[in-house]
Amino acid sequence: MSAAAAAPAPGLEEEFEALTQFLYMAPIGLVQARLDGEILMVNPLCAQLLMPLSPDGELCNLFTALGELAPDLAHRARGFEQPHGVICDAMQLQVRPRDGVRQAAAVLSLTLLKLDAERLMAVLADVTQQVRRDRELRQNQAWIHTLVTGLTDYALMSLDAQGRVRCWNPSVQRVTGHGESAVGQPYSLFYPADTMPPQRLQDRIDDAERTGWSLDEGWRLRADGSRFWGSCLVAPLHPPEEADSAERAYSLIIRDVSDQREASEALRRSVLTDHLTGVANRRAFFDAAEAELQRCKRAPRAMSLVLIDADHFKRINDAHGHAAGDAVLRHLAAGLAASFREIDVVARLGGEEFVVLLPGAGVEAAEGLARRVCRDIAARTVEVEGVDIRYTVSAGVATMDAGVDDVDALVKRADAAMYAAKHSGRNRVVRWHAGLAQHRAAAAQQA
Repeated sequence: MSAAAAAPAPGLEEEFEALTQFLYMAPIGLVQARLDGEILMVNPLCAQLLMPLSPDGELCNLFTALGELAPDLAHRARGFEQPHGVICDAMQLQVRPRDGVRQAAAVLSLTLLKLDAERLMAVLADVTQQVRRDRELRQNQAWIHTLVTGLTDYALMSLDAQGRVRCWNPSVQRVTGHGESAVGQPYSLFYPADTMPPQRLQDRIDDAERTGWSLDEGWRLRADGSRFWGSCLVAPLHPPEEADSAERAYSLIIRDVSDQREASEALRRSVLTDHLTGVANRRAFFDAAEAELQRCKRAPRAMSLVLIDADHFKRINDAHGHAAGDAVLRHLAAGLAASFREIDVVARLGGEEFVVLLPGAGVEAAEGLARRVCRDIAARTVEVEGVDIRYTVSAGVATMDAGVDDVDALVKRADAAMYAAKHSGRNRVVRWHAGLAQHRAAAAQQA
């Protein structure tokens, strides 16, 4: 695709041609587009990265090509009011294999610049290996950092094979406020209620056994009920050859990192949060779902998924404008975040479609929560510039069983159930069953 910019002034033609040639042959992916995303120029490397993502197999619009990975990109571009500058910098996009395409999961880095009142420039690169190396490096750094710094802000204790505290020392009381009565209790007592159920506690022990350590960060609980932002690291104390022994033991290090919470949360939001709604983004959902799926395969347990879609969303946009549509999406996201458990993952997949991952929840529990959400949403309104907007949602529920091989298969089941909810009148919840897949395929052929 050739550049469609205005012709340069006489005397600058050679420089312009050299610049265009550089952009075309640059060792990074570059694309120039209009403010509405219409592509003006794309170099071969960028075309190679974008082509598998384009839903129609063509490269006409940047926002369309990246629609599934960055659904709020057009919104960001529209909302960027400066005459020029960086709209997003090194945004990581999680690419997952598509149906019928032999393609490995990958991570792309996107930087989007506003050049002037008419043009955008996007820089795209495959950073899959870099992300993997950075993740391993951060784990190593966290391990060393925990051991050699902050000698007054960490609690160190040992755990038995079931994750119960084996011994007490003053550092435990200094950080958590717990006395010797903590001995014999599962280390979930340092977590807020319902955020570390027994199965998840065992998962962290198993992760430490398999990889050498398990590190997580989030709210922790003191003995007096107050919370602090803490980092917890679990690591085996026994040699690998004793992994099956009943005498296994682990080290647990809890650090109070409340002073780092703001920076940590800002980084998390920039990488794993949907820009418009504040819930998890597509990448965060698939990362969490894949990790949970692997745990299910290692130690079978319940896991369900709810796919939720706002009904007649286009009518809301057409009748009240895109700002009202954005307000509805934020309202829906807030309602979902408040309705599900703290351990559940609420994410925006794209457009008006949201998904909730429910670790440890069977289909009955998931369906019950989804029905409650539908009722609550239908009973409330969103006020936008003095106008009350009512809307409803439809939801599909699917759960793990022997027929589910990967996350995509589970999402497809929930999607088929949600389609059935839409087809049967909307504002309702449908549970997946084997007949739904054939029903949707037949309907799609008729359409």
